[in-house]
Amino acid sequence: MDDKAGGSSHAAATGWRGGFAMAWRWFTAIVGGYGFAVAAAMLTARLLPAPDVLTRVEVTGWPMLLSFLVYVGIGLWALHEIRLRRVSAVIWGGALAMAALIWWLGVRA
Repeated sequence: MDDKAGGSSHAAATGWRGGFAMAWRWFTAIVGGYGFAVAAAMLTARLLPAPDVLTRVEVTGWPMLLSFLVYVGIGLWALHEIRLRRVSAVIWGGALAMAALIWWLGVRA
């Protein structure tokens, strides 16, 4: 009887943590992956050379098209990777680092 009572409380605690971990993984894959893909596209568009206004449109377009592949890849990787800390660190840290670099570079003159 003691094993059954102790096992059920342990199972309830593990189930709650497992549910939160899965919800955080999905949130990171969807929202964090979107932020990562957008930041990567913006940073790539900012770093590519664009001598005039017409070229700037093309320079911005290609990274935006490729950001869909980045978003899908990051989302699939986030759901495949076993370690949740690594997923969170790479996606959220990468998005924040790229956003900080974009802010540091500023607007193209």
